[in-house]
Amino acid sequence: MQIDNRCVKRNKLLDRIFSWLFLAMAVLSASFIVVIILFVFIKGISPFLPGYEYGQVDLLAFLTGTVYRQDQGVYGVGFIVINTLIASFLALLLSFPISVLTALFIAKIAPKHLATGMQSVVELLASVPSVVYGVFAAGVITKIVDALATSFGYVTYGGSSLLAVILLLAIMIFPTLTSMSITAIRAVSPDIEQASLALGATKTQTNFKVVLTAAKSGIFAGAILGLGRAYGEATAVAMVAGNKLFGPTFNPFDITRTLTSTMLVGLKETTGLDYDIRFSVGLVLIVVIFVSNAILNAVKKRIGNQV
Repeated sequence: MQIDNRCVKRNKLLDRIFSWLFLAMAVLSASFIVVIILFVFIKGISPFLPGYEYGQVDLLAFLTGTVYRQDQGVYGVGFIVINTLIASFLALLLSFPISVLTALFIAKIAPKHLATGMQSVVELLASVPSVVYGVFAAGVITKIVDALATSFGYVTYGGSSLLAVILLLAIMIFPTLTSMSITAIRAVSPDIEQASLALGATKTQTNFKVVLTAAKSGIFAGAILGLGRAYGEATAVAMVAGNKLFGPTFNPFDITRTLTSTMLVGLKETTGLDYDIRFSVGLVLIVVIFVSNAILNAVKKRIGNQV
């Protein structure tokens, strides 16, 4: 009995130690996030405060401006926000149906060995570094866009354009969308499928009208994650966007500029207004992502509640 009591006390002590250890790790992780957010906020808000050492920037002009010229000291991100939204949502619109159909094929239609191989390819695409996608886009996608523009009578800047950014982002978010969709589709209960087939529905009808309907909430969650990656991509986008100084850009064959590519330009600077204003652009990006996610999550919840 004494031995059992010692074991119980020792186990309770170990549980308490590990509980404190896990709490310490959680606090440490949260601290890093808080420190980063505070640093970005302090640096990003400083150009708009009175007494800023490099000259105060007008906040309204910054948020609504249609020109971004570092050489002239003009910083307006209004058109860049619009460019970012256009490129990201069109990339999502292009990639979403392809990703869902691919996921449906892998999860429900393809033979097991083929499905395993295709899923491995999708996972491999998700692990490819962004700069590799950027090099591919600069060498291949830009040529395709340039040839397409020529056939329509347009002239591009070597293929660097809004369309090139859209195609690049569509390719980059494809693995995320597909992986999430596969998980959501495979989570659908087999009983639902069997009930549909028992009622006389074909396999195709069951896949499209029952399986995808039941998995729509998870698929939509994948779309949210994919859009988040599209918003946050910088290196690859900067290689094909073209860094336009004014806008917004609505012509798909014209050069453009996104929030992340704006932050990436001129990273050699570590002090001054040009350096601090990039943190301001980062704050705008955080707000755009937060608002977009809030809206999409509300839509996701509404879709998930529909029968």
